[in-house]
Amino acid sequence: MRAVVQRVSSASVRVDGETVGACGPGLLVLIGARHEDTSETAMRLAAKIARLRIFPNDAGRFDRSLLDVGGDALVVSQFTLLADSRRQRGTRPDFSQAAPKEQAEPLYERFCDELRALGVPVETGVFGAYMEVEIVNDGPVTIVLEVEP
Repeated sequence: MRAVVQRVSSASVRVDGETVGACGPGLLVLIGARHEDTSETAMRLAAKIARLRIFPNDAGRFDRSLLDVGGDALVVSQFTLLADSRRQRGTRPDFSQAAPKEQAEPLYERFCDELRALGVPVETGVFGAYMEVEIVNDGPVTIVLEVEP
């Protein structure tokens, strides 16, 4: 699985003009699943993100995790994270590494459930919907993470 993690002051996601998820200080997590990903992959990625030390301590050093600061998470599915644009010709990305909806949606839900089980308040977008995501990036701090199956 691949995730883009952004430390935020706030974030929200809208579908058809209606806010369906929002968070205060914490993380916006964009997540994509590959064909070979499993429930175990989703659990390991959630644990890694919950404990990722990208929040500053009193000295300003990245030494605190989402769990340490009691932050929220807004999790949004985004299969385009798995785009492959290394083709020799053409400019259209290849999305064939992305898992189909029937496989990806349960992995997305498992990821969210695992974050919640770790004690993180989680809001979500709508899987497979066209979404508008609004963020106030804090730092800015953006990290790309991958967990292999």
